[in-house]
Amino acid sequence: MIASGPHTGPARYVEGMSIEVPLPQLFDEIDRWGFGYLLTVSDDDRTHLLALTPTVVDHGDERVLRFAAGGGRACRNALARPLVSMVFPPAAHSNGMSLVVDGAATVDGADVVVRPTWAVLHRPAPPVG
Repeated sequence: MIASGPHTGPARYVEGMSIEVPLPQLFDEIDRWGFGYLLTVSDDDRTHLLALTPTVVDHGDERVLRFAAGGGRACRNALARPLVSMVFPPAAHSNGMSLVVDGAATVDGADVVVRPTWAVLHRPAPPVG
């Protein structure tokens, strides 16, 4: 994934640096990441994670990520606290980088629908040792 940031011009991978991902590019490439963790916040302020594979759907004049969450805790949390995050672990194509996405959620039946507001390829963890 090649990305650019709004303040830095074209971005290149620099070891140890994260790279902002333009949202149109996120939608074009999200299927390459497979599953990710949808993070919501529970009533007791604890993070709730649910491993899901999103689907990109057209929602009016914008594109969104739809997660089949099963109507449980993730849906209840998103209704009460709609700011959510998603973390996609490193994939074969990502040079060890994870994809992190922030967004605003709504609930549609048993699904959580997320309008991404920001995305970044997060640098790999430093080597142990």
